[in-house]
Amino acid sequence: MADFLPSELVITPKGGVYHLDICPEDLARKIIIVGDQDRVELISNYFDEVTHKSQHREFACHTGTFKGKELSIISTGIGTDNIDIVINELDALVNIDLKTRNEKNEKISLEIVRLGTCGILQDEIPIDSFILSTHALGIDNVGHFYERNVDAETKKLEQEIEGKVKLPKYIKPYLTKASERLNKRLDNPQIEKGITVTSSGFYGPQGRRLRLPLVETEMLDSFSDFKHDEIRFSNLEMECSALFALGSALGHETTAICLGLANRRKKEFTTNYETKITELIEYVLDKI
Repeated sequence: MADFLPSELVITPKGGVYHLDICPEDLARKIIIVGDQDRVELISNYFDEVTHKSQHREFACHTGTFKGKELSIISTGIGTDNIDIVINELDALVNIDLKTRNEKNEKISLEIVRLGTCGILQDEIPIDSFILSTHALGIDNVGHFYERNVDAETKKLEQEIEGKVKLPKYIKPYLTKASERLNKRLDNPQIEKGITVTSSGFYGPQGRRLRLPLVETEMLDSFSDFKHDEIRFSNLEMECSALFALGSALGHETTAICLGLANRRKKEFTTNYETKITELIEYVLDKI
C-alpha cells in the first residue's frame, strides 16, 4: 500500500506536485525562494542557461545554471500559509517517489535561501541594509501544527523571549534556527544579523494601525528593546518561521537574507529599492 494517498498528496496528470505544478526533474538542489513572482525572472536573467520555466497560480519556477551551479528560483507568494505549501511540496519532489507514493529510503537535503524584503526593528540598522536571519520567531501558527525537535538552547531562548515581549494574549510564539552552514556562506562584516519576527499579516500583526485599533500597541517596541547577550531582534517579515521550522524538521538547510526597506522605529522608507535589490540578488547568486 502506498504511504501517501491521493487525498493527502495530490499529484498532477504530468506527475508533478499539485500547487507548484513541477516534476522532480525540474528542481535543482539549491533553491532561492522569493515572494514576488516577477522577481523570479529578475534573478534567472543572470543564468548562463535556463532549462525549465513554469508558472501555476503565484508559484513561478525557473531552473538553470549560474557559474556552474544548478539553481531553481521559486516564488512563494506572501505568508507562512504559502510557505507550508512550498516546503512540503519541495520535500515531496525529492523525498517521495511520486509514481509509487512511497517515502524514499535515501533522503535528499535541499539548500533553500529566502531572498526577500523586510522591516527593520533597530535604530542602528540603516535603511537598505542586508539582514541575515539567525533565527525566526513565529507569531503566526504554522509551526504549531508539526512535531519538531527543538534544541535546549533554542527552547530556553524562546521561553525568555515569551516572558519579555508583548503580544496579544492568544499568541504563542515559536523560535526556530536558521542553517548555520548557509549563514557562514552568506555572512560578511557588512551584513546585519539577528532574530527575524515572522507575522501572519502586514498591518495589525506587524503593529500597523489604519482604521482598526490594535489589541497590543507596544509589541514592536518590546521586540526592539529585547536583548540577550549579543542577540537582538533585527527585522520583521511574513515567511521565515515556517521556512525554518518545516525545513529543518524535514532535514533541509534553510535561511533568509532580506533587504531592509522600512525602519519601523525611525519611520523611514527606502527610496533606492531597485538598485539595492539588484545588489542583493547578485550577492546571493555569488554566495549560494
